[in-house]
Amino acid sequence: MKNLFDKKNIDWSKEISEILATGSNVRVERIVSTGQSSPKDFWYDQEEFEWVCVIQGEGIIDWADGARRTLKVGDWVLISPHEKHRVSSTTKEPPCIWLAFFWKE
Repeated sequence: MKNLFDKKNIDWSKEISEILATGSNVRVERIVSTGQSSPKDFWYDQEEFEWVCVIQGEGIIDWADGARRTLKVGDWVLISPHEKHRVSSTTKEPPCIWLAFFWKE
């Protein structure tokens, strides 16, 4: 049995992304951030929908239009395709654990 909060074998110097499940049109990932953020002037511009929820710690997401959202435990957001966004900060202790679902229409 796997556990979403398992911290064994984590390299604390970098963000870890683990695919938990995948299908023809969907994938589920666990992302463990330990203080990381997106590189300066970098924006995600993905072709998929992304539903992401913080299950531990906190993370801040910025959008190219100037919007900013702080996500705490239980908070989630739906990001549409090509909605430019970036992670501006994450907690190191406790690590920020994200549960993310990606899919195409």
